[in-house]
Amino acid sequence: MNLNDCYNYDDFRKLAKKNLPAPIFHYIDGGSDDETTLKRNTESFLKCDLVPNILASVGEPDLSTTVFGQKIDMPLFLAPTAMQRLYHHDGDKASARAAEKFGTFYSMSTMATSSIEEIANTAGGPKMFQLYIHKDQGLTDNLIDRCKSSGFKSLCLTVDTVVAGNRERDHRWGFTTPPKLTLKSIMSFAAHPKWAFNYLTHKKFELANVSHWTKKGSSIAKGVMEYINEQYDPAMSWKDAEYVVKKWGGPFALKGVMSVEDAKRAIDIGASAILLSNHGGRQLDGSRSPFDQLPLIKDAVGDKLEIILDGGIRRGTHVLKALSLGATACSFGKGFLFALGAGGQAGVEQILKRMRDEIRRDMILLGCKSIKELNKTKIAYR
Repeated sequence: MNLNDCYNYDDFRKLAKKNLPAPIFHYIDGGSDDETTLKRNTESFLKCDLVPNILASVGEPDLSTTVFGQKIDMPLFLAPTAMQRLYHHDGDKASARAAEKFGTFYSMSTMATSSIEEIANTAGGPKMFQLYIHKDQGLTDNLIDRCKSSGFKSLCLTVDTVVAGNRERDHRWGFTTPPKLTLKSIMSFAAHPKWAFNYLTHKKFELANVSHWTKKGSSIAKGVMEYINEQYDPAMSWKDAEYVVKKWGGPFALKGVMSVEDAKRAIDIGASAILLSNHGGRQLDGSRSPFDQLPLIKDAVGDKLEIILDGGIRRGTHVLKALSLGATACSFGKGFLFALGAGGQAGVEQILKRMRDEIRRDMILLGCKSIKELNKTKIAYR
């Protein structure tokens, strides 16, 4: 199997599984506890169907939309994801270049393995930085200031990770950053010599945005859950979020909002958007899926907030269902990470092309000339 054989999410996942050592593959693939929410995120799209209109003279549909004040060419972008250097030696740079090529957002994680400045010099497309509130206020401020000086136009604050979810696959496979050699992991690394060669012969692993501040997770092997519990502030509050909004002073989103009450409060503190997300089923297992919450939150906030649906996106039809129920756009993480592991920048470009083609084709079949024509009339619940 090679990249040309990858037509959908499952194909990219299979190739990534072939290419990546088991601890790294399962870090992408897994969720928390029984992984109930992880599964539900995608299954929830099956609860409703699309209702097409015929003879609509669609022609070439317009897939563009505006998010965070910036026009993007398709209503799907790359979610912020950590440690991309582990999935391919080009890591975040590959993802940022691919997103730029397709005219959509690249989102950078605090725990990226390229720095804010490196990415600013690598790609000129739309970029968003994803911030965590650290116990050390100085580090949080430093990240915001560097984003401003590097030309990032939007920022999101992740609010659902004040403590790490119980990701049992990480325990089982001994996943750490950087990778730690155990008997089990050595066997998996040895079975993937190409990955091991590229890992050892390219730039050293580091959490590039925080390595100047703390060596944990860069030169000291740490479990991700252990790092989160040590470094992030578990007492983060609405006051902290409001502080970030004011210090940033630009388009701002809260990532991890799931309740109507929190969506309304996001408006009150000056957020311009929310990422409706349960962290890909990696935090609170048993929580609602973003797609199930979307209609409730849209009814509550109307057009006062942009709503980005994040979680469970596998197909172009998933994107169209979300937009029909009021989302401004969607983001996905696992899909493009598997593509990155499957083939680097070419892999990310391939999955973005597959998703763009699906969205375009499905809009024509649905009878919609533009994203603006997607609304509740296109949806029927079973």
